[in-house]
Amino acid sequence: MKLATYKDGSRDGLLVVVSRDLRQACHATQTASRMQQVLDDWNFISPQLEDCYRQLNAGRVPHAFAFDPARCMAPLPRAFQRVDTAAYAGHLAPDDGTSAQARALRLWQAGSDGLLGPEEPVTLSGAGLQIDFEAGLAAVCGDLPVGASAAQALEGIRLLLLCNGVRLRQLETIRDEGADLLSRPAMAFGPVAVTPDELGDAWREGRAHLNLQVQGNGRKLGLLDAGADMEAGFDQLLERLCRFRPAAAGSLLSAGPVSNRDRRKGVACLKDKRALEMQDHGSAETPWLQHGDSLRIEARGRDGQSIFGAIDHDIVVNGECE
Repeated sequence: MKLATYKDGSRDGLLVVVSRDLRQACHATQTASRMQQVLDDWNFISPQLEDCYRQLNAGRVPHAFAFDPARCMAPLPRAFQRVDTAAYAGHLAPDDGTSAQARALRLWQAGSDGLLGPEEPVTLSGAGLQIDFEAGLAAVCGDLPVGASAAQALEGIRLLLLCNGVRLRQLETIRDEGADLLSRPAMAFGPVAVTPDELGDAWREGRAHLNLQVQGNGRKLGLLDAGADMEAGFDQLLERLCRFRPAAAGSLLSAGPVSNRDRRKGVACLKDKRALEMQDHGSAETPWLQHGDSLRIEARGRDGQSIFGAIDHDIVVNGECE
């Protein structure tokens, strides 16, 4: 099924069920009003929402309305935790003596108190921060126990999301306590969260084999395979997260920027694009993101249909870097 969160003036928004083709939606207030409520009581609430979803797709919901992505918050506006990873081997894997899978299983804690909707601007303070983006996918899990296996983690994946993490590359060079957290100031999400079964055979081994389209200022940056070259699936990443601690329902884990070994696929972050330019020309030609730049990110199935809707937002930079 497909779920979204509409703006209603509150911090957590209002849950809506969205049709498979992203054209229609309906309220689910008799069943649940917030996304976290669904995640907290998944086994009881999700079957009721699934029934509503089937009725909506069949055109049998009397009070359905046109779905409007502009009214959406992040599907899960506030998460109990957000963990970033870098699960793709890609074409620019560093030669640091570690295996590709070991690099893929590294975890970084990031802020989850104010996740952005699909059309909200990314507002930053300061100049010279080398602003970048990281387009990819994320998973939201149910309750997972400490020591959860990959099989348990796979079973515990409730929702998949389209995401775009904002990175401040200049802060990555600073060896200062907290700099890594500060270098990850925001993450935006596509309007719709989907259950893994919505992907059909595109969902296998904890990977979503979808076409990820990335544009910057209207120009194509990448058309990538989000499942290929993913060294660790979401099941393995969640297993790693739970090695010494449990994960609460509503924990959010992103797989990092999609990156394919076939460089003809393009890129999902400017760091990769600039590194390729350095390889080819000896210097990076593409600038970092600036005030007024725009990004559009969308994932499509093999049939060309949009899965999550699109992230379509602008970069806003206020003030100077101190």
